[in-house]
Amino acid sequence: MKKVFRLQYKVFPIVVEPMGGGYFAYTDILQGVHAEGGSIGEAIDNLQDVIEKHLEVRREHGENIPSLELREEPRINIPLPMAFK
Repeated sequence: MKKVFRLQYKVFPIVVEPMGGGYFAYTDILQGVHAEGGSIGEAIDNLQDVIEKHLEVRREHGENIPSLELREEPRINIPLPMAFK
């Protein structure tokens, strides 16, 4: 019988803010982890790369990796700002 292994995902809430002509992305969970990009998507992609490298270094040093929760399925929560008159 074949064993099926499920991945678990750590959740890192991020913030993406407009900055000049581009965007600045960061997470409060991992101190000093931030990235920039020309679009929201690029800032998020760049932040994901930075998070992966940050976690790799922490694993190599045996450090704890904080996150909000572990999940078996990834889920994205995105607040949708709406202007009201």
